Amino acid sequence: MINLAVIELKDIIKYLVKITIVIAIIVGLTKYFSSFKMKLNITKNTFLSCLDTVIPSIKNVNKTEEEKSAKIEPLKMALELELGMIDSLTEKEEKVVTSDVNNENVVEEEVTEAETGLSTEVIDTNVPEKFTSEYNGVKIRNETDIKLTKEMLEPNVNINTKNVIIYHTHTCESYTQTPNFKYKASGNFRTKDINYSVARVGTELTKYLKYYGYNVIHDTTLYDYPSYSESYDRSLKEVAKLLEKNKNTDVLFDIHRDAIADSSYAPTVKIGDEEAAQLMFVIGSNGGGSKHDNWNENLKLAIKIQEKANELYPGLFKPIILRNSRYNQQLAKGSSIIEVGATGNTMEQCLTSMKYLSKVLSEVLQ
Repeated sequence: MINLAVIELKDIIKYLVKITIVIAIIVGLTKYFSSFKMKLNITKNTFLSCLDTVIPSIKNVNKTEEEKSAKIEPLKMALELELGMIDSLTEKEEKVVTSDVNNENVVEEEVTEAETGLSTEVIDTNVPEKFTSEYNGVKIRNETDIKLTKEMLEPNVNINTKNVIIYHTHTCESYTQTPNFKYKASGNFRTKDINYSVARVGTELTKYLKYYGYNVIHDTTLYDYPSYSESYDRSLKEVAKLLEKNKNTDVLFDIHRDAIADSSYAPTVKIGDEEAAQLMFVIGSNGGGSKHDNWNENLKLAIKIQEKANELYPGLFKPIILRNSRYNQQLAKGSSIIEVGATGNTMEQCLTSMKYLSKVLSEVLQ
Protein backbone atom coordinates (compact mmCIF):
# COMPACT_ATOMS: atom_id res chain seq x y z
CA MET A 1 0.00 0.00 0.00
CA ILE A 2 1.05 3.59 -0.58
CA ASN A 3 0.59 6.23 2.07
CA LEU A 4 0.00 9.68 0.71
CA ALA A 5 -0.49 12.88 2.64
CA VAL A 6 -3.79 14.61 1.95
CA ILE A 7 -3.42 18.23 1.03
CA GLU A 8 -6.36 20.22 2.28
CA LEU A 9 -6.90 22.44 -0.74
CA LYS A 10 -10.44 22.25 -2.00
CA ASP A 11 -9.63 23.45 -5.51
CA ILE A 12 -7.14 20.69 -6.25
CA ILE A 13 -8.16 17.80 -3.98
CA LYS A 14 -9.88 15.93 -6.80
CA TYR A 15 -6.83 16.34 -8.99
CA LEU A 16 -4.57 14.97 -6.23
CA VAL A 17 -6.82 11.96 -5.75
CA LYS A 18 -6.51 11.14 -9.44
CA ILE A 19 -2.76 11.52 -9.28
CA THR A 20 -2.68 9.22 -6.25
CA ILE A 21 -4.56 6.55 -8.18
CA VAL A 22 -2.16 6.85 -11.08
CA ILE A 23 0.84 6.45 -8.77
CA ALA A 24 -0.75 3.42 -7.16
CA ILE A 25 -1.23 1.84 -10.58
CA ILE A 26 2.37 2.58 -11.52
CA VAL A 27 3.72 0.95 -8.35
CA GLY A 28 1.45 -2.06 -8.80
CA LEU A 29 2.50 -2.59 -12.37
CA THR A 30 6.12 -2.16 -11.35
CA LYS A 31 5.89 -5.03 -8.90
CA TYR A 32 3.96 -7.19 -11.37
CA PHE A 33 6.52 -6.73 -14.14
CA SER A 34 9.54 -6.83 -11.86
CA SER A 35 10.84 -9.92 -13.67
CA PHE A 36 11.33 -7.98 -16.88
CA LYS A 37 14.74 -6.34 -17.21
CA MET A 38 15.04 -3.81 -19.96
CA LYS A 39 17.57 -1.15 -20.71
CA LEU A 40 16.30 2.32 -21.38
CA ASN A 41 18.00 5.71 -21.50
CA ILE A 42 15.89 7.92 -19.28
CA THR A 43 15.90 11.61 -20.12
CA LYS A 44 16.53 14.14 -17.39
CA ASN A 45 13.07 15.69 -17.43
CA THR A 46 10.71 12.69 -17.25
CA PHE A 47 7.03 12.82 -16.55
CA LEU A 48 7.52 11.61 -12.98
CA SER A 49 10.21 14.17 -12.27
CA CYS A 50 7.78 16.86 -13.41
CA LEU A 51 5.32 15.51 -10.84
CA ASP A 52 8.10 15.56 -8.27
CA THR A 53 8.60 19.25 -8.86
CA VAL A 54 4.92 20.11 -8.66
CA ILE A 55 3.88 17.86 -5.77
CA PRO A 56 6.57 17.35 -3.11
CA SER A 57 4.62 14.62 -1.31
CA ILE A 58 4.60 12.45 -4.41
CA LYS A 59 8.33 13.03 -4.81
CA ASN A 60 8.94 11.20 -1.55
CA VAL A 61 6.94 8.20 -2.74
CA ASN A 62 8.80 8.13 -6.04
CA LYS A 63 12.16 8.20 -4.27
CA THR A 64 11.11 5.35 -2.01
CA GLU A 65 10.05 3.17 -4.90
CA GLU A 66 13.24 3.91 -6.88
CA GLU A 67 15.33 2.95 -3.87
CA LYS A 68 13.43 -0.30 -3.45
CA SER A 69 13.80 -1.45 -7.01
CA ALA A 70 15.85 -0.62 -10.09
CA LYS A 71 13.39 -2.39 -12.38
CA ILE A 72 11.79 -0.61 -15.34
CA GLU A 73 8.29 0.74 -14.71
CA PRO A 74 6.17 -0.12 -17.78
CA LEU A 75 4.06 3.04 -17.75
CA LYS A 76 7.13 5.14 -17.12
CA MET A 77 8.86 3.38 -20.01
CA ALA A 78 5.98 4.22 -22.34
CA LEU A 79 6.03 7.84 -21.25
CA GLU A 80 9.79 8.03 -21.74
CA LEU A 81 9.55 6.53 -25.23
CA GLU A 82 6.94 9.07 -26.21
CA LEU A 83 8.95 11.94 -24.78
CA GLY A 84 12.02 10.60 -26.56
CA MET A 85 10.16 10.69 -29.88
CA ILE A 86 9.21 14.31 -29.23
CA ASP A 87 12.83 15.16 -28.41
CA SER A 88 13.96 13.41 -31.58
CA LEU A 89 11.56 15.43 -33.71
CA THR A 90 12.72 18.62 -32.01
CA GLU A 91 16.36 17.78 -32.69
CA LYS A 92 15.55 17.05 -36.31
CA GLU A 93 13.85 20.43 -36.71
CA GLU A 94 16.82 22.16 -35.07
CA LYS A 95 19.19 20.41 -37.48
CA VAL A 96 17.21 21.63 -40.47
CA VAL A 97 17.40 25.20 -39.22
CA THR A 98 21.13 24.85 -38.58
CA SER A 99 21.81 23.47 -42.06
CA ASP A 100 19.98 26.48 -43.50
CA VAL A 101 22.34 28.80 -41.69
CA ASN A 102 25.88 27.50 -41.77
CA ASN A 103 26.16 23.72 -41.97
CA GLU A 104 27.44 22.10 -45.13
CA ASN A 105 26.00 18.65 -44.37
CA VAL A 106 27.54 17.17 -47.52
CA VAL A 107 28.55 13.52 -47.77
CA GLU A 108 32.29 13.05 -48.19
CA GLU A 109 33.22 11.82 -51.63
CA GLU A 110 36.43 10.50 -53.08
CA VAL A 111 38.20 13.16 -55.12
CA THR A 112 38.73 12.43 -58.81
CA GLU A 113 41.51 14.68 -60.04
CA ALA A 114 40.79 16.46 -63.33
CA GLU A 115 42.63 15.19 -66.39
CA THR A 116 44.50 17.51 -68.71
CA GLY A 117 44.98 17.33 -72.47
CA LEU A 118 41.23 16.97 -73.05
CA SER A 119 39.41 18.53 -75.99
CA THR A 120 37.19 21.49 -75.12
CA GLU A 121 34.30 23.13 -76.92
CA VAL A 122 32.19 26.11 -75.89
CA ILE A 123 28.50 25.45 -76.40
CA ASP A 124 26.94 28.42 -78.21
CA THR A 125 24.44 30.42 -76.13
CA ASN A 126 23.74 33.03 -78.84
CA VAL A 127 25.14 35.66 -76.45
CA PRO A 128 27.99 37.60 -78.10
CA GLU A 129 31.32 37.73 -76.27
CA LYS A 130 32.31 41.30 -75.40
CA PHE A 131 35.74 42.56 -74.36
CA THR A 132 37.79 45.76 -74.60
CA SER A 133 41.32 44.61 -73.73
CA GLU A 134 43.39 41.46 -74.07
CA TYR A 135 46.55 40.17 -72.46
CA ASN A 136 48.16 36.96 -73.72
CA GLY A 137 44.81 35.56 -74.77
CA VAL A 138 42.98 36.68 -71.62
CA LYS A 139 40.10 38.96 -72.54
CA ILE A 140 38.95 41.80 -70.26
CA ARG A 141 35.75 43.81 -70.47
CA ASN A 142 36.65 47.13 -68.89
CA GLU A 143 33.49 48.89 -67.68
CA THR A 144 35.43 51.64 -65.89
CA ASP A 145 37.15 54.81 -67.08
CA ILE A 146 40.52 53.42 -66.00
CA LYS A 147 42.97 53.11 -68.87
CA LEU A 148 44.55 49.68 -68.61
CA THR A 149 48.22 49.56 -69.57
CA LYS A 150 50.30 46.48 -70.34
CA GLU A 151 52.08 46.91 -67.01
CA MET A 152 48.74 46.88 -65.17
CA LEU A 153 47.79 43.62 -66.88
CA GLU A 154 51.07 41.77 -66.42
CA PRO A 155 50.29 39.02 -63.86
CA ASN A 156 53.34 39.48 -61.62
CA VAL A 157 51.73 39.02 -58.21
CA ASN A 158 53.37 38.15 -54.91
CA ILE A 159 50.78 36.87 -52.45
CA ASN A 160 50.28 34.12 -49.89
CA THR A 161 48.54 31.38 -51.86
CA LYS A 162 48.38 28.52 -49.33
CA ASN A 163 45.48 29.98 -47.35
CA VAL A 164 42.13 30.44 -49.06
CA ILE A 165 38.79 31.79 -47.84
CA ILE A 166 35.68 30.92 -49.84
CA TYR A 167 32.40 32.67 -49.08
CA HIS A 168 29.18 33.71 -50.79
CA THR A 169 27.76 37.22 -50.53
CA HIS A 170 24.67 35.96 -52.39
CA THR A 171 24.49 32.58 -50.69
CA CYS A 172 20.93 31.74 -51.77
CA GLU A 173 21.61 31.87 -55.51
CA SER A 174 20.65 28.56 -57.10
CA TYR A 175 20.32 26.82 -60.46
CA THR A 176 17.89 24.94 -62.66
CA GLN A 177 16.62 21.94 -60.72
CA THR A 178 17.37 18.36 -61.74
CA PRO A 179 16.21 15.00 -60.30
CA ASN A 180 19.33 14.84 -58.11
CA PHE A 181 19.15 18.47 -57.04
CA LYS A 182 15.58 19.43 -56.20
CA TYR A 183 15.13 22.11 -53.60
CA LYS A 184 12.57 24.25 -51.83
CA ALA A 185 12.77 27.65 -53.48
CA SER A 186 12.88 30.82 -51.37
CA GLY A 187 12.68 33.08 -54.44
CA ASN A 188 13.33 33.11 -58.17
CA PHE A 189 16.26 30.68 -58.58
CA ARG A 190 17.02 31.04 -54.88
CA THR A 191 17.01 28.69 -51.91
CA LYS A 192 18.07 28.90 -48.26
CA ASP A 193 19.21 25.28 -48.38
CA ILE A 194 22.98 25.51 -48.75
CA ASN A 195 23.14 21.96 -50.10
CA TYR A 196 21.41 23.18 -53.28
CA SER A 197 22.58 26.77 -53.61
CA VAL A 198 25.84 28.28 -54.80
CA ALA A 199 27.22 27.38 -51.36
CA ARG A 200 27.23 23.75 -52.49
CA VAL A 201 29.51 24.79 -55.35
CA GLY A 202 31.84 26.35 -52.79
CA THR A 203 31.81 23.10 -50.83
CA GLU A 204 32.95 21.24 -53.93
CA LEU A 205 35.77 23.70 -54.55
CA THR A 206 36.80 23.45 -50.89
CA LYS A 207 36.96 19.67 -51.14
CA TYR A 208 39.24 19.76 -54.17
CA LEU A 209 41.51 22.52 -52.88
CA LYS A 210 42.04 20.62 -49.63
CA TYR A 211 42.92 17.59 -51.72
CA TYR A 212 45.63 19.69 -53.39
CA GLY A 213 47.00 20.71 -50.00
CA TYR A 214 45.55 24.18 -49.46
CA ASN A 215 44.26 25.53 -46.16
CA VAL A 216 40.65 26.44 -46.88
CA ILE A 217 37.94 28.12 -44.83
CA HIS A 218 34.48 27.89 -46.37
CA ASP A 219 31.95 30.34 -44.96
CA THR A 220 28.35 29.37 -45.82
CA THR A 221 26.57 32.13 -43.90
CA LEU A 222 23.36 33.36 -45.56
CA TYR A 223 24.40 36.96 -46.22
CA ASP A 224 21.55 37.69 -48.66
CA TYR A 225 18.72 36.56 -46.40
CA PRO A 226 16.41 38.04 -45.31
CA SER A 227 17.66 41.26 -46.93
CA TYR A 228 19.34 41.04 -50.34
CA SER A 229 20.21 44.74 -50.51
CA GLU A 230 22.49 44.59 -47.44
CA SER A 231 24.37 41.47 -48.51
CA TYR A 232 27.74 43.12 -49.09
CA ASP A 233 27.60 45.05 -45.82
CA ARG A 234 27.07 41.83 -43.88
CA SER A 235 29.70 39.79 -45.72
CA LEU A 236 32.21 42.64 -45.34
CA LYS A 237 31.95 42.56 -41.55
CA GLU A 238 32.15 38.79 -41.20
CA VAL A 239 34.91 38.17 -43.74
CA ALA A 240 36.96 40.92 -42.09
CA LYS A 241 36.63 38.97 -38.83
CA LEU A 242 37.76 35.78 -40.58
CA LEU A 243 40.82 37.58 -41.91
CA GLU A 244 41.61 38.90 -38.44
CA LYS A 245 41.53 35.35 -37.07
CA ASN A 246 43.39 33.88 -40.05
CA LYS A 247 46.22 36.24 -40.79
CA ASN A 248 48.46 35.83 -43.85
CA THR A 249 45.44 35.03 -46.00
CA ASP A 250 45.40 36.85 -49.32
CA VAL A 251 43.14 34.72 -51.49
CA LEU A 252 39.40 35.40 -51.12
CA PHE A 253 36.93 33.82 -53.55
CA ASP A 254 33.38 35.15 -53.39
CA ILE A 255 31.52 32.47 -55.36
CA HIS A 256 28.34 33.61 -57.15
CA ARG A 257 26.36 32.66 -60.21
CA ASP A 258 25.33 34.98 -63.04
CA ALA A 259 22.39 37.06 -61.81
CA ILE A 260 20.36 36.68 -65.02
CA ALA A 261 17.17 34.92 -63.86
CA ASP A 262 16.40 33.22 -67.16
CA SER A 263 16.57 29.43 -67.42
CA SER A 264 17.38 29.67 -71.13
CA TYR A 265 20.81 31.16 -70.42
CA ALA A 266 23.29 28.43 -69.53
CA PRO A 267 26.91 29.24 -70.50
CA THR A 268 28.54 25.84 -70.88
CA VAL A 269 31.81 24.34 -72.05
CA LYS A 270 32.28 20.69 -72.96
CA ILE A 271 35.53 19.31 -71.56
CA GLY A 272 36.20 15.80 -72.79
CA ASP A 273 32.87 14.03 -72.28
CA GLU A 274 31.67 16.33 -69.49
CA GLU A 275 29.66 19.51 -69.56
CA ALA A 276 30.84 22.25 -67.22
CA ALA A 277 29.32 25.63 -66.44
CA GLN A 278 31.47 28.48 -67.69
CA LEU A 279 33.15 30.73 -65.13
CA MET A 280 33.73 34.46 -65.04
CA PHE A 281 35.88 36.72 -62.88
CA VAL A 282 34.31 39.99 -61.73
CA ILE A 283 36.95 42.38 -60.40
CA GLY A 284 36.19 45.60 -58.55
CA SER A 285 38.22 48.80 -58.73
CA ASN A 286 38.52 52.28 -57.29
CA GLY A 287 36.81 53.70 -60.38
CA GLY A 288 33.75 54.57 -58.33
CA GLY A 289 35.77 56.85 -56.05
CA SER A 290 36.04 54.51 -53.06
CA LYS A 291 39.48 53.68 -51.67
CA HIS A 292 40.66 50.35 -53.05
CA ASP A 293 44.44 49.89 -53.02
CA ASN A 294 44.31 46.20 -53.97
CA TRP A 295 42.30 46.29 -57.15
CA ASN A 296 45.25 45.99 -59.56
CA GLU A 297 46.70 43.00 -57.66
CA ASN A 298 43.26 41.38 -57.74
CA LEU A 299 43.08 41.88 -61.50
CA LYS A 300 46.60 40.53 -62.01
CA LEU A 301 45.79 37.35 -60.07
CA ALA A 302 42.60 36.82 -62.08
CA ILE A 303 44.59 37.21 -65.31
CA LYS A 304 47.22 34.74 -64.08
CA ILE A 305 44.57 32.15 -63.23
CA GLN A 306 42.75 32.65 -66.51
CA GLU A 307 46.00 32.35 -68.47
CA LYS A 308 46.48 28.85 -67.04
CA ALA A 309 42.82 27.99 -67.60
CA ASN A 310 43.13 28.97 -71.27
CA GLU A 311 46.13 26.68 -71.51
CA LEU A 312 44.54 23.65 -69.83
CA TYR A 313 40.84 24.06 -70.62
CA PRO A 314 40.16 26.73 -73.27
CA GLY A 315 36.66 28.16 -72.87
CA LEU A 316 36.31 27.39 -69.17
CA PHE A 317 36.33 31.15 -68.48
CA LYS A 318 34.43 33.98 -70.12
CA PRO A 319 36.11 37.43 -70.36
CA ILE A 320 37.01 39.10 -67.06
CA ILE A 321 34.76 42.03 -66.13
CA LEU A 322 36.34 45.09 -64.44
CA ARG A 323 33.82 47.34 -62.67
CA ASN A 324 33.75 50.49 -60.55
CA SER A 325 32.30 48.85 -57.43
CA ARG A 326 34.68 47.34 -54.89
CA TYR A 327 32.63 44.22 -53.97
CA ASN A 328 34.56 44.02 -50.66
CA GLN A 329 37.70 43.10 -52.61
CA GLN A 330 39.63 45.81 -50.78
CA LEU A 331 39.98 43.29 -47.95
CA ALA A 332 42.88 41.40 -49.56
CA LYS A 333 45.17 41.57 -52.58
CA GLY A 334 43.99 38.26 -53.98
CA SER A 335 40.25 38.90 -53.92
CA SER A 336 37.73 38.23 -56.66
CA ILE A 337 34.21 37.26 -57.49
CA ILE A 338 33.93 34.05 -59.49
CA GLU A 339 30.56 33.62 -61.16
CA VAL A 340 29.86 29.94 -61.72
CA GLY A 341 27.37 29.43 -64.53
CA ALA A 342 23.94 31.03 -64.68
CA THR A 343 20.37 30.15 -63.77
CA GLY A 344 20.04 27.86 -66.79
CA ASN A 345 22.95 25.69 -65.69
CA THR A 346 22.50 22.66 -63.47
CA MET A 347 24.24 21.88 -60.21
CA GLU A 348 25.92 18.92 -61.89
CA GLN A 349 27.54 21.22 -64.45
CA CYS A 350 28.69 23.63 -61.74
CA LEU A 351 30.22 20.87 -59.61
CA THR A 352 32.08 19.64 -62.68
CA SER A 353 33.45 23.16 -63.16
CA MET A 354 34.97 23.06 -59.69
CA LYS A 355 36.92 19.93 -60.55
CA TYR A 356 38.58 21.71 -63.46
CA LEU A 357 38.92 25.07 -61.70
CA SER A 358 40.71 23.43 -58.77
CA LYS A 359 43.15 21.80 -61.17
CA VAL A 360 43.90 25.22 -62.67
CA LEU A 361 44.32 26.78 -59.22
CA SER A 362 46.66 23.99 -58.12
CA GLU A 363 48.95 24.98 -60.99
CA VAL A 364 48.79 28.72 -60.23
CA LEU A 365 48.60 29.10 -56.44
CA GLN A 366 52.04 27.68 -55.67
